[in-house]
Amino acid sequence: MYYYRYDNPEVSCCYKYLMFSYNIIFWLAGAAFIAAGFWAWSEKGVLMDLSQVTRMHGFDPVWLVLVVGGITFTLGFAGCVGALRENICLLKFFSGVIGLIFFLELTAAVLAVVFQSQVREWINEFFLQNIRAYRDDIDLQNLIDSLQKMNHCCGAQKPDDWDLNVYFSCNGTHRSREKCGVPFSCCIYDPAESVVNTQCGYDVRSKKEGQWSDQIYVKGCIAALEDWLPGNLYIVAGVFVVISVLQMVGIYLARALIADIHKVRYRP
Repeated sequence: MYYYRYDNPEVSCCYKYLMFSYNIIFWLAGAAFIAAGFWAWSEKGVLMDLSQVTRMHGFDPVWLVLVVGGITFTLGFAGCVGALRENICLLKFFSGVIGLIFFLELTAAVLAVVFQSQVREWINEFFLQNIRAYRDDIDLQNLIDSLQKMNHCCGAQKPDDWDLNVYFSCNGTHRSREKCGVPFSCCIYDPAESVVNTQCGYDVRSKKEGQWSDQIYVKGCIAALEDWLPGNLYIVAGVFVVISVLQMVGIYLARALIADIHKVRYRP
């Protein structure tokens, strides 16, 4: 049997192990996201009754965790195994998907700038839809509460948006104790209180509108977001640049490794 012998190393160890190191973090992070998503579903009993997923009327944050985790895990796996096994198909898959994600991010950013009014309307409708489903899912509830507390806002455009939720609505004959109120996350925080008063929003909207500002935030979260963006534009741009650079580095390492593999396998 005749054996081929190469005078030079088959593939650059530098590109190979840089590519592996780059992806092992994302692979493990993706696995952690997936595990966290399924743990959250198991805590809510969704894994015991998968029909609960279709019965929810709002956005389930666990879906976002699972999608991000699944994509990250798949790309990390393709990058790690493709580098170690010198598999051109996996490396091309990795670089192609990363390039597609980068293109979609760039397209979304351009469309958001060009069609600002439509994006604002879509975000407003999305927020209102999830206000309706506030009590349907504990993760959604925590997400909305965190958003309102961090941005010192209440509702999409105003506190009266909580009329859309059956528990907080001032309309109808329901006997909910939260009727004509708002969630505690709308309340103005009192530093003197060591324990969060979850009933601070009860009956607030039954008072005159001029008295609301003494107890709750009256600015809507859409307006709060619009006020936040101009002052933090450099931070948002910086995050986008860092993510883009990481994606470009991944594509460069994958393409460089593919070229190196081609040189070794197909040289005369």
